[in-house]
Amino acid sequence: MRPLRSITLKICSVLVFIVMSAMIKATAQHVPAGQAVFFRSFFAIPVIVAWLALRGELALGFRTANPLGHVWRGFAGTIAMGLGFAGLAYLPLPEVTAIGYAAPLLTVVFAAMFLNEEVRAFRISCVILGLTGVLVVLSPRLTVLRDGMGQTEALGAMLVLGGAVFAALAQVFVRKLVATERTATVVFWFSATASALSLVTLPFGWVMPDMTELALLVGCGILGGIGQILLTSSYREADASLVAPFDYASMIFSIAIGYFIFAEVPTTPTVAGAALVVTAGILIILRERKLGKDRAAQRKALTP
Repeated sequence: MRPLRSITLKICSVLVFIVMSAMIKATAQHVPAGQAVFFRSFFAIPVIVAWLALRGELALGFRTANPLGHVWRGFAGTIAMGLGFAGLAYLPLPEVTAIGYAAPLLTVVFAAMFLNEEVRAFRISCVILGLTGVLVVLSPRLTVLRDGMGQTEALGAMLVLGGAVFAALAQVFVRKLVATERTATVVFWFSATASALSLVTLPFGWVMPDMTELALLVGCGILGGIGQILLTSSYREADASLVAPFDYASMIFSIAIGYFIFAEVPTTPTVAGAALVVTAGILIILRERKLGKDRAAQRKALTP
């Protein structure tokens, strides 16, 4: 257990993923989302393969006992990425980040539906609180849609929310996979399947990026691989309940990058809604941590 190292790795991974999203956003007006998904996934593979080789886990990374499970996870994850990347063309970066916070909340719901996980009243209340926060973020976009104005922003909001739904489904598939698969295997095969699945969008208008766009697209793939390694490594160093709350540092980074790079100022509904979602997420994490400690204490008491 090295909590300080774990937290540092987690914050670094969050920053890397936000920078990656900013690079995607910089190309989103010209480069189709499916093409961006391909670059994000394909150019992450060399980074991940090098990491596995350094750890001596290269053979383990390729070996899988559940190939169909990786296909389903890749399908859901690829759609989630594609929708999220498409939404970046229409919405400010902080708003995309805030709406994306719906994913872990929806994971709780889907885990109860598809994995038969027990969800008590406290977690249900937190999910409702968090989803209320998401609705607060979405409310200005839904209002302008009703009034017949700002339809592109409303479309962007729906795309990002759809991405959060599929991201939550992807997490459900991951929970099934980790019962039989190593982390290295899950990481590698997601990049491989997402690269292949994104090619389905090739007939729908891929473009020839200019040199700047090409550099940004390749860079986002490399950063995606680095971010995945940092994220995986952070959870090796400490309990998930300690590390997970630092996901929400992404709002700070997205506000800073959005302001200085894209001249985006977060709106009051974005900040207020994000605060509700962050509060709900942290309450769930703290509750799970307490329950984990209680279960450990009960097991210890029952041990002869």
